[in-house]
Amino acid sequence: MRQKKVNPVVSLTPNLKSVGIENGPEVSEERTRFRLKIAFDGLEYQGWQWQRVGVGVQERIQQAFHKVFGFEVQVHSSSRTDTGVHAVGMVAHVDLQRTGRQMGPEKLLLAINAHLPEDIRILEAKVVPQNFHARFSASGKQYRYYVWNHPCHHPLWRGTSWHVPKNLNLEAMKEAAELLVGKHDFRGFAVNTPYRKKNTVRTLTRCSIQKSGSMLTFVIEGDGFLYKMCRGLAGTLVQIGQGKFAPQDITTMIASEDRRVAGMTAPAQGLVLWKVYYNKKLTHSQPAELEMEGD
Repeated sequence: MRQKKVNPVVSLTPNLKSVGIENGPEVSEERTRFRLKIAFDGLEYQGWQWQRVGVGVQERIQQAFHKVFGFEVQVHSSSRTDTGVHAVGMVAHVDLQRTGRQMGPEKLLLAINAHLPEDIRILEAKVVPQNFHARFSASGKQYRYYVWNHPCHHPLWRGTSWHVPKNLNLEAMKEAAELLVGKHDFRGFAVNTPYRKKNTVRTLTRCSIQKSGSMLTFVIEGDGFLYKMCRGLAGTLVQIGQGKFAPQDITTMIASEDRRVAGMTAPAQGLVLWKVYYNKKLTHSQPAELEMEGD
């Protein structure tokens, strides 16, 4: 019979023992903060955040913690990803309250993954200071967007790339991408949200396009991103490659600060949150405000 919890003490339940976890060393701290590196296939989820309708990645991870420890925790992420967007380097943190015995990072990793669906995995876990915050300690992020530029979509890439069948002008796209680097007001590439944005200026330190066979990889790195901004940039660059805009039109799009002037929003499945930076010096400015960030 399952024992009742007494106070906020973590008891190592049979769930832990079933994956080979034994009791750890004694600790006296009130709580321990763990930094998590998370990867997920976003096709089956309505983004990262807990949803009233549908399922978010955050919900699945918090449910896994509840199954392991028997009480609810809040997992704080570095970003909000939109429906269908993937991640290989999402960072989050979670606080585990003071217990009689403490679980180490390696055992925590094993225990939580045992209760996650196959399309979500905790890749790394480590103890960090209490002043670390996955979101507000971040100095920058890198997204990658994948375009399969071939008459036929490859079956292995159909869930993680945008299929563009007609040939694209790669040189024109690269020329336009260089104009996006720097500190700009990117509201013309973002989708409006119900709340008003306090600051829509962001700094891109990298916007490059790499080609390998039929796959185009857009590498977009900066101090912060507005809602669906990366997808607006990728969609606009593809339309430049299709000849619908000239590379120099990027300057007009930025100056207009009007979403109707820029190009389309690319589909969600091609976007991947690749990595989150901490303590990295950015070329142009300090990190922008992050309260409205998401893609």
